[in-house]
Amino acid sequence: MNKIINLWKNELENKSFKLLSIISPIAIVITMIIFTRFLNFIEERPGVILPDPFLELFNPIDISWFTFLIMYGSLIIGIFTLLYHPKALILAFISYMVMIYIRIVAMWSTPLEAPATILPLIDPMVSEIGVGRLMTKDLFFSGHTATIQLIFLCSVEKKWRNIFLILTLIVAACVLIQHVHYTVDVVAAPFFGYCSYLIAKSFFNKIIK
Repeated sequence: MNKIINLWKNELENKSFKLLSIISPIAIVITMIIFTRFLNFIEERPGVILPDPFLELFNPIDISWFTFLIMYGSLIIGIFTLLYHPKALILAFISYMVMIYIRIVAMWSTPLEAPATILPLIDPMVSEIGVGRLMTKDLFFSGHTATIQLIFLCSVEKKWRNIFLILTLIVAACVLIQHVHYTVDVVAAPFFGYCSYLIAKSFFNKIIK
């Protein structure tokens, strides 16, 4: 713990980084408030059901508990490991916010209904705490997949990068196994996740000289 404190003390001597460290958590809260209101709008809006030959190959299996174990376990471990790399942690926060706003634009542009065979993934953070209802139309693109990918991209140590890359693939497989997303939602997620990371990194580097 002392090592983490000393690392942060050294980085916080940079006034620009200190400002970002203060603003980022506040901005994330504001972003999530905006996002949950947007999800309510999406859930009420009619959409179309896409044909998905890949999902037609198998019946869905409810593995919500396993998905949540991997998802939130990854988030907890990811934040803990990034505490040893203050700049990487703040970059991860900014990348996540950028990804959320890109996802808002993507979902607004693609009104979809959930796959007909979906077994709803009742996310305790989004569906129950954040929105207070079951959400099934937050589809394009897969936020679960992109979020873990961002931890992979922001991780500094090679060992953790490899682990989070594997976890990203596992989460992507989980949402498909349960038919929570269309295949295109999952395939597109890494592209948008990487774009979010690049945008955030460019912004971060301009602020932190």
